[in-house]
Amino acid sequence: MKRHVGEFFKRGLIAMGGGPIVLAIVYWFLWKNGIVEMIGAEEMVCGILTVSLLAFLAGGINVVYQIERLPLAMAILIHGAMLYIAYAVIYLVNGWLASGREAFLIFTAVFAVGYLLVWGVIFTVSKIGVDRMNRKIREKTRN
Repeated sequence: MKRHVGEFFKRGLIAMGGGPIVLAIVYWFLWKNGIVEMIGAEEMVCGILTVSLLAFLAGGINVVYQIERLPLAMAILIHGAMLYIAYAVIYLVNGWLASGREAFLIFTAVFAVGYLLVWGVIFTVSKIGVDRMNRKIREKTRN
């Protein structure tokens, strides 16, 4: 367990470096869509800190896949739930997600679709890589 906590912090700190970049992209989209014209210092500081925290959590929570005793389905469920909660809270704190049922349902749908798409790509790429390695092993054992 101690090893996993250390790995969580290591991964989180590495991912945290990208937080301000993500924030800049989010604010750029808000500005391009006419939602934000000028950002005050307090909002910028809050955004930098919360997005850095979000990047830390998103990077660190990947350690759940290294816990051998945890079934893959449970790891996916924990990972997805933790990311969903972290994103929802950070979006609400920063005012990027309107409060209300409809906004939350849209956010939930977009998150679920995005999460499933990313997992689908990761699964497909991993499967192709494993199949390629297995093919090479079979070819070497035949020769």
